[in-house]
Amino acid sequence: METPSRVARVACWHGLVRRRRAVGHTQESLAEALRVERSTVARWESGKVAPQPWIRPRLAGALQVGAEELSELLVVTSADEQSFTERTEYALRYPSRVDLATVAELRGSMDSLGECYDRVPSATLLARVGEHTSKVSFLAGEAPSGRVQREMRILQADAATFMGQLVWDASQRRDHATARSYYAQSVEVARHLGDPNAEGHALLRTCYVSLYGASDYREGLDLALQAARTARFTSHVLTGLAMLHAAEAYAYLREDCECERALAGAERHLGHAHGADAAHDLFSPTHFGRLAGSCYLSLGDYRKAEQLLAQTAAELHDRRKSRAIVLGNLTLARLRGGNLDGALVAFNDAVSELHGTRGGGGMNIVFRAAREMRPWRSEPAVQDAQDRLMALMEAT
Repeated sequence: METPSRVARVACWHGLVRRRRAVGHTQESLAEALRVERSTVARWESGKVAPQPWIRPRLAGALQVGAEELSELLVVTSADEQSFTERTEYALRYPSRVDLATVAELRGSMDSLGECYDRVPSATLLARVGEHTSKVSFLAGEAPSGRVQREMRILQADAATFMGQLVWDASQRRDHATARSYYAQSVEVARHLGDPNAEGHALLRTCYVSLYGASDYREGLDLALQAARTARFTSHVLTGLAMLHAAEAYAYLREDCECERALAGAERHLGHAHGADAAHDLFSPTHFGRLAGSCYLSLGDYRKAEQLLAQTAAELHDRRKSRAIVLGNLTLARLRGGNLDGALVAFNDAVSELHGTRGGGGMNIVFRAAREMRPWRSEPAVQDAQDRLMALMEAT
């Protein structure tokens, strides 16, 4: 007999199955059309995970629906949320009875919170994610030995990594110590489990703090290479992302040849990414353009940087925090290349994105761009752009 949670989840997600069948797709044919594994489609339809933002336009096209209709097919009902709460509260009362179904629901809850990351300010998620992380940590310590405990520990590592990401972003990339402490927890748990993907992800996030917060490029490079070595046999996605950030560290250090070599290695690994990769949920087709564009910006090749960043900004839709970073770098590339009008267009677009998300990375880059506009501060268009930025700050 199905549990109330399972019934609610099936009731919530059966619309996706019905639509797939209505357009004549099997799980296999839809997976082939989208270039993902059949198991990925199955997980979408079971409600265990939601499609990543980058693939949703393709999924909507394959199902012959609009973006809004697809969102309605994917929405989680209040009944499902209630059943999740009841199951979790039961587990908290009787932690020794935690089972794989509880782990799956805790994972689903974290995935749902993760989907909000690129759409809302991180500060609005901190309380919910912090509460969720605390529950996961408690249950991980009390779960029965064996597979259930291992799965809970993996979830604990992932939750700590996500919490570190949120804290750092909410602090406008200033609270390095707290972010590092969460990442260190994740690394410790992952190493205890012998899980190279969870460890590699936490190391990569720690690398971001060194590169983009502390500006310790050599430490950031070492962490990126360590993450690549950790995941090289288990995940092309993580290895490729780590090599991209190693390339950016080389660019900051003005080591051109090493940067190009790292970019080539990253492109090779990301080219082998597939739906069965354990870190596939971290993958986006825009990753290479975002990081390569930033590399060429640091190396002073503004034309190449602008080309990559403009193309990437046009392709980014749902990842609003990432898009703000790209637009901020595009502003810098155009400014340094002498294109003030183009820079102002990108700058204003970046500020618009930041009004909804307050992303720490985008904010830092946009303020850097604003400082580089000072030679033109008497221009009315520049004054208007600066005023929009000040309005953003007043609303923060």
